[in-house]
Amino acid sequence: MTSTATLSTPVGALTLVLDEDGVVIASGFGDLAGLTSRLGLSDEPGPADPALVAPVATAVRRYFAGDLAALDAVPVRQPGGPFARAAWEQLRELAPGEPVTYAELAERAGSPGAARAAGQACARNLVAPFVPCHRVVPAGGGVGDYAYGADVKRSLLEHERAARGTT
Repeated sequence: MTSTATLSTPVGALTLVLDEDGVVIASGFGDLAGLTSRLGLSDEPGPADPALVAPVATAVRRYFAGDLAALDAVPVRQPGGPFARAAWEQLRELAPGEPVTYAELAERAGSPGAARAAGQACARNLVAPFVPCHRVVPAGGGVGDYAYGADVKRSLLEHERAARGTT
């Protein structure tokens, strides 16, 4: 049985879907209906289990208070092929406030020249911001696409730069 919660953050509502062990299996900025639609979730998650949600909510609050490593400890699980899994692992290793390009992510994931595949891995990420695909930007500049909007991506990047003192 899954449970859900929506947390208020400085960049908008963050909706979570957790499994029975408290592992985040889906998350994103927006409401539950939008998240389940975007992710194609077939089962309607149940109400929040406070014991499961509390550690995740604490990590989210700490992140937005400036502890940029707080989200790293949140357990996540999502389905994907070998390259996507490698890319997601690398995303969790990226330093906050120091975005990389899609080509750099592809290289870090073991497939130099697979920038498009890196972009697809970011687009298929089901557990943002815990797997921080917002830290990947186009080589040509700007912030690029983000499932929850460029303004949210820009805000997350600015928050991380400010918390690191690199604005």
